Amino acid sequence: MLEAVFNEIYMKFKLNFYKSVFRRVGERKLSLSATEVFSVEVIYALGRPTIREFADFIHISQPNATYKVNSLVKKGYVNKVNSTSDKREYHLEVTAKFRDYYQVNDTYIKEVMGRIRERFTEEEARQFERMLTIMSKELM
Repeated sequence: MLEAVFNEIYMKFKLNFYKSVFRRVGERKLSLSATEVFSVEVIYALGRPTIREFADFIHISQPNATYKVNSLVKKGYVNKVNSTSDKREYHLEVTAKFRDYYQVNDTYIKEVMGRIRERFTEEEARQFERMLTIMSKELM
């Protein structure tokens, strides 16, 4: 039962994100393909990866990753920043343009968390936060 409920919640978050992605692609507010959206989201989640780390994570060749990254740079969603320790290496950072776009996801999360705070006691909300923290730090 726990697995089914967790999966249902996870799917609802994903569906909300996908809906906003496809709505923006359809309205041409987003100049990224669905694959590019996933790529920049991975870069964001990895937190300043190198091109090699990005390529390894999504299991593609480094030249293919470089091609994807260059497209994201050209469209203004990612910056390549020289490594301080090795000038031949770049770290990838998402830009304000991506963070503005990603705000849609953050807005939905804030909405859901607001509903949790309204529905549950302060102690229940703290316990839920504690469980989520354990999931994030220890179980993942």
